[in-house]
Amino acid sequence: MSRSARSSRRMLRAAGAGAAALLALSACSSSGSDSSPRSSQGSSASSGASGAVSGEVTVFAAASLKDGFTALGKEFEKEHPGAKVTFSFGGSDSLAAGIIGGAPADVFASASWQTMRTVTDRGEAAGTPVTFVRNRLEIATLPGNPDHLSSLKDLATSGLKVVLCARTVPCGAAAQQALDAGGVRVTPVSYEQDVKSALNKVVLKEADAALVYRTDVQAAGGTVEGVDFPESAKAVNDYPIVRLKHAKNAATADAFIALVRSAEGRKVLGEAGFLTP
Repeated sequence: MSRSARSSRRMLRAAGAGAAALLALSACSSSGSDSSPRSSQGSSASSGASGAVSGEVTVFAAASLKDGFTALGKEFEKEHPGAKVTFSFGGSDSLAAGIIGGAPADVFASASWQTMRTVTDRGEAAGTPVTFVRNRLEIATLPGNPDHLSSLKDLATSGLKVVLCARTVPCGAAAQQALDAGGVRVTPVSYEQDVKSALNKVVLKEADAALVYRTDVQAAGGTVEGVDFPESAKAVNDYPIVRLKHAKNAATADAFIALVRSAEGRKVLGEAGFLTP
């Protein structure tokens, strides 16, 4: 082979290597946009990776998030036709136990940091959880407030049937914290495993009052009436969210979390009664 031919081949190989490097750099730049926050205009967290947001994502979420997350799930599927969000709502402690026990889930949204830590301490989180909303308690009673409840101390009235969440779940821990702050002792007719169950006791007139989140009172519409009390400020719950270590659909899980944390997500959850962190 002539010297000029060998020189031409070396030049072609060098040009090919340069093009490959440019392509690799471009790919890295595109994948980097996958983790960028959603804008208020609803751009996808993975807009730089076409087709990345697809398939099913399973979200384990505190019962009090049901209405807000259901609305966000529909919006998410609308923005990403190839994606499907499946929710499992319940008491945060039960959901955490399921995750530790191997239940298949991609995202965990808890109603307290204490419950979230049971998951992170076992190494089940893929990253660092972040608080996305806050919530506080109200007294839920029947429409018209027939027992004339106006303060936390009224829950100690003799003959009044009160329902609380179990102390192992976030709403129950918050209720006990508020009662302790007010120096109030209540003997409930039942302890419920999640906030929706506690509220339902009032809706069905099986109880006169329940200590639940203000978001649940709002979601119940005219079936209950909420009574605010100052001690609730001493029992505000932060809600953290995280992608789980064994998530089968990491890209779609990250995109859903980005929606929850976006301006759009804050607006939907704010309309449901949640407070900003």
